[in-house]
Amino acid sequence: MLKAGGRLELIDSIRGLTLISMMLYHFVWDMVFLYSHRWTWFYSAEIWQQSICWTFIIISGFSWSLGRHHLKRGVMVFVGGLIVTAVTLIFMPSNKIVFGILTLLGSSMLIMIPLNRVLKKIPAVLGAAVSFLVFIFTKHCYQGYLWFGNLKIELPDILYQNYLTAFLGFPSRSFSSTDYFPILPWFFLFLFGYFLFNFLDIKGLNQKLFGRGKIPVLSFLGKNSLVVYLLHQPIIYGLCEAVNFIF
Repeated sequence: MLKAGGRLELIDSIRGLTLISMMLYHFVWDMVFLYSHRWTWFYSAEIWQQSICWTFIIISGFSWSLGRHHLKRGVMVFVGGLIVTAVTLIFMPSNKIVFGILTLLGSSMLIMIPLNRVLKKIPAVLGAAVSFLVFIFTKHCYQGYLWFGNLKIELPDILYQNYLTAFLGFPSRSFSSTDYFPILPWFFLFLFGYFLFNFLDIKGLNQKLFGRGKIPVLSFLGKNSLVVYLLHQPIIYGLCEAVNFIF
């Protein structure tokens, strides 16, 4: 079994590849929505966007058990989310980010600290299955309902009140955020990654599957994902300005 503090090289490389995908996505988003380029194909790119956030969240949950300083790391990521919110509120308020993916990941890391002792007692297969099903069931709660197959349950309006309820997954009608990842449903996708790691670890498969596969550039990005995330958007703005000037 892997011990806390260990690394899985392929996971770092996958995280790095996802960061590159995210940067490309944000470049195209900026060109379309901030610089008014008519790239109509991008309006149907939801799968691209979802592939990025799903991968980040699952990997974060997957890697949680490998961390040794959960409180420190969780606070750092959460503060990173606050920085993103502050910067967007000041410089681009019409496209502000409130409760973005860094806020979610930092919150999830911190929530796991008191929960871990209990969650470790749950069979990994059961935990992964239930977590994923709850994620699907609550995926539309920000839109006012729970959904699974033919089952649709409307949620009461009283849940949708303020920023606190928005943080939990119940935004008021006046709430807006360009990048919105509340606790519900996304914490359960984080949990899915956590239980997936536990299942593979019990089987002795984590090292076999992910212990190799280091790609230097991708691995470097993956190991420094928080810094890359915080710095990538100013760089992309500069690139967009250059492309917009040329074309």
